Amino acid sequence: MRKAGWQLGTVLCVALLLLLTAGGCAPKPAAEGEKPAEGEKQETTYLTFASGSVGGAYYPLGGGIADVLSELPGIQCVSESTGASIENGRLVASGESQMGFMMGDAAFKAVQGIDPFKEKLPLKALFSMYPAPEHIVTLKNSGINSVEDLKGKRVSVDAPGSGCEAMAKEILKAYGMTYDDIEEAFLSQPEAATALKDGTVDAVFWNFAYPGAVVMDVASARDIKMIPIKDEILDKLTQEFPYYVKGKIPAGTYKGVDEDIAALEVGNAVVVREDMPEDLAYTITKTLYENVKRLAEIHPVAAQMTPESGWQTPIELHPGAAKYFREVGVLK
Repeated sequence: MRKAGWQLGTVLCVALLLLLTAGGCAPKPAAEGEKPAEGEKQETTYLTFASGSVGGAYYPLGGGIADVLSELPGIQCVSESTGASIENGRLVASGESQMGFMMGDAAFKAVQGIDPFKEKLPLKALFSMYPAPEHIVTLKNSGINSVEDLKGKRVSVDAPGSGCEAMAKEILKAYGMTYDDIEEAFLSQPEAATALKDGTVDAVFWNFAYPGAVVMDVASARDIKMIPIKDEILDKLTQEFPYYVKGKIPAGTYKGVDEDIAALEVGNAVVVREDMPEDLAYTITKTLYENVKRLAEIHPVAAQMTPESGWQTPIELHPGAAKYFREVGVLK
């Protein structure tokens, strides 16, 4: 069950009412850094973290974040599997969840009220967690060596309306192409991996942090090739869209890919409602950066979390998070 807001949870509230009815007294919250007096209970803040679907990086990292935060005095956090970015933005904005992962482009569109969001959502960022490059994968014998070579080919662009599909469309557009130039398919990551191995599709677009499990799965069974994005196209896209950045998939990340692959990247941010208390946002941000090694044991992509890049978010930083980044000297 999702528990919204920053007040006492329903169960605790009922317990307190019973105490008051019986002549007891309500507990007082301890000040930051102060322990409750002996015999006095500390208020509990209940948080729900909106993560993603099983199989991606969001899901295990969401669970790890919930575990770390639940060890803080007075905080109880649970992670919830969701449809990821778009759903997470709506859940956090509505108060059904208090935190969640969002791809940078989705977060930007959410606060601007750009489709698929019908209104501006009251969100702020705690930090950018890691970049996710758009993978364009084909087989070595496909004859595809560039994005232009996708013309007339069967290409999976991921689930309709996903951040990956949005990036695929923008990349094609920058090359002067549309879906009219390809035979598009809207396959999930596992479906696309199977289709590529079987030859049902000629190429796939995937968006996730490297190394991606589905790419490694295909590479274990077939010789793969990764398609780079031209530098001038990367310049064009990053100038037009503030949430995209130029990046690369390092050589050796995947079997048989021995050179760096120029890629279009989008960041992944942890977002909260803009009215989250400043001290809570500060505590969450500080605690998670102090536990990067622990999160990296859950998923290696968390090792890319650094304050130096974390403050560069696609939407405005929450004041509590900004306080942390100023403290560590990366934000003026």
